[in-house]
Amino acid sequence: MNLPIIFALDDDKQVLNALTQDLKAYYRKSYHILSTASANEALQSLITLKNRNETIALFISDQRMPEMEGVDFLQQAMEIFPAAKRVLLTAYSDTSAAIKAINELRLDYYLMKPWDPPEEKLYPVINDLLDDWQSSYRPEFHGIKVIGHPFSAKAYEIKEFLGSNLIPYHSIDAAGEEGQQLLQLNKLDNTALPVVIFENGEVMSAPAIIDIASRTGLNPALKNEIYDVVIVGAGPAGLAASVYGASEGLKTLLIERHAPGGQAGTSSRIENYLGFPSGLSGAELTRRAIAQATRFGTEFLSPQVVKAIRLKADYKIVCLENGTEINARAVVITTGVDYRKLDTIGIEQFTGAGVYYGAATTEVASCKDKIVYVLGGGNSAGQAAVYLSRFAKEVFIVIRKTDLVATMSAYLIDQIKNIPNITLLNNSEIVEAEGTDRLECLKIVHTPTNTINEVRADALYIFIGAKPYTDWLGDLIIKDEKGYVQTGREMKSFDHFGKLWKLDREPYVLETSCPGIFAAGDVRSGAMSRVASAVGEGSMSISLVHKYLAEV
Repeated sequence: MNLPIIFALDDDKQVLNALTQDLKAYYRKSYHILSTASANEALQSLITLKNRNETIALFISDQRMPEMEGVDFLQQAMEIFPAAKRVLLTAYSDTSAAIKAINELRLDYYLMKPWDPPEEKLYPVINDLLDDWQSSYRPEFHGIKVIGHPFSAKAYEIKEFLGSNLIPYHSIDAAGEEGQQLLQLNKLDNTALPVVIFENGEVMSAPAIIDIASRTGLNPALKNEIYDVVIVGAGPAGLAASVYGASEGLKTLLIERHAPGGQAGTSSRIENYLGFPSGLSGAELTRRAIAQATRFGTEFLSPQVVKAIRLKADYKIVCLENGTEINARAVVITTGVDYRKLDTIGIEQFTGAGVYYGAATTEVASCKDKIVYVLGGGNSAGQAAVYLSRFAKEVFIVIRKTDLVATMSAYLIDQIKNIPNITLLNNSEIVEAEGTDRLECLKIVHTPTNTINEVRADALYIFIGAKPYTDWLGDLIIKDEKGYVQTGREMKSFDHFGKLWKLDREPYVLETSCPGIFAAGDVRSGAMSRVASAVGEGSMSISLVHKYLAEV
C-alpha cells in the first residue's frame, strides 16, 4: 500500500529544501514527502495523484508566491483532496491573511518562518494535525478505476474482462460525486464514457479490451520462436495442461481469447471438486492455477484469438487474429464451449445492461435488494441462483421442464429448496425483454395454460446450454455433427479419416485427426462436463504430447 503524502510548496528553493529535509528526517517512514517550487505545477500534479488514487494527508504552502498566493493554492487543492490538513507557511507580516484563511478557508494552522528548532516549532504542530487526520483516514483503493453508468453495456464489458482476469478494479458511478469529480479534473464529459484510469494515472476514454490488456501485462511479447506445446484455451483443461507442460520442462504457451477459467471460472461456488469439502469459487480455482502455471514458466497471452492452425513440415503454425504466427511442435485445443444465445425479443438489446450470460459476478453488487431471474436448469444456473440469493430480494429460476431432477445435481436442488427467496418457475419460457436504457421487465409464458405474465425484472442471468467453440477450426480437424472435436479411435467411423491420418500407428486417445494436435475438456466429443474430468484430460494430454514429440 502506498504511503500517504505530505505535500510541501514554496517558491523559495532554499526554504523549500530546508522544509523538505526536516520533514523527511522525521516522517519518511510513515509518509511520502513531495515538494515543488511552482504552484501551477503543484496543481497539475495533484490531478495525476488523484487519478493514481494517492492520498494526501497534509499540505504545507507558503503564502507569498509569484504564481498565486498560498491561500488560493490551498483553496484549489481542497477541491481535489478535501480531507487533507492545510498549513500556511507565513512571515510575520502575513499573519492577517493567515487568520482570515482560518475563518474562511478552514485553515488548520499557520506556521511562522523560521521554524527552528523543528523539534519545538514544527514537529509538535504537524504531529497533532496528522494524528487528527489519521483518526478518520481510510486507505484509498490502489488499482484501476472504471467510470461509467451502472447499466452500461460498454462499461460491463470492461469490468467483466478485468474481473475475469483477476485484475482488481474500482467501479465508479459516472453520475456520482466521485465520478463527476474525476471527469471534471480530467476535462472529460459523459460522451467519453466509459473512462478507465490506470494505476499510473493514465486516462483512457472508451478503450478497446486489447489496449487494456497491453497496459495490465496480459499481452506480453513472445519469448520463444518455437514452443514445444501451444495450448489454445485457458479453462480448467488448458490450465492443467499448462501446469503439467511447463513443470515437465516443455516450452509452453497458453493462449486465451477472453479470460482464464472458462465457464468454470465464472462459477460462484464449486462444491463437488475433490479436496475442497467446503467448495471454492471458480475465480479462486483459476487464480491458483494461473499462479501455479506461471511459476513453472508458462507464458500466457490474453486476450488473443486464434483464427487457424496450419501445418508446415512437422510444425504447427498457430495463426492469431492480429496477424502473429506462432511455431509449435504440438498443440492442445482446450477452447471449451460458449453459452448459447437466447433468441428472444429484447435480449440482445439489453445484453450487458441487465441481461448477462453466465454468472457475471462483476454485476452482483447492483443486484442488492433487486428482483433477479435465472434462466436454465443446469448446475451453473443453480450455483448462480444460490449465490445471487445472498444479495437479491428475490430470485426466480425459469425452466421449461416440470422440475430440476434431470438437469441439476441433487445437492444443489436441496440447497435451493431451503432458500426462502428462491422460487422455481417451471413449465415456463421468457418470450420478451423490455426496458428503456436497461432491462426493466420480462414477459414469461406458462406453457401448459399459454398464460403470459409481465413481471418486473432488474437482471436476467442466462444459462441455456452451450456449444463448442470450434468454428475457427478448418477441415484439418474432424468434428462431430454438433461441432465437438473427435479424438482417438472414434474418428475411424468418418469417411475422410483415412485422407487425413497418414501414420502407421493409431491416434492417441486425445489426439485429433491431425497428428500432434490434441483436444481436451468440454471441446472434445464425448467429454464429461465436469471440472475434475477437464483437469484430468488436460493433464493426460501432456503425457501424450511427450509421446508424440519422442516420435518426430
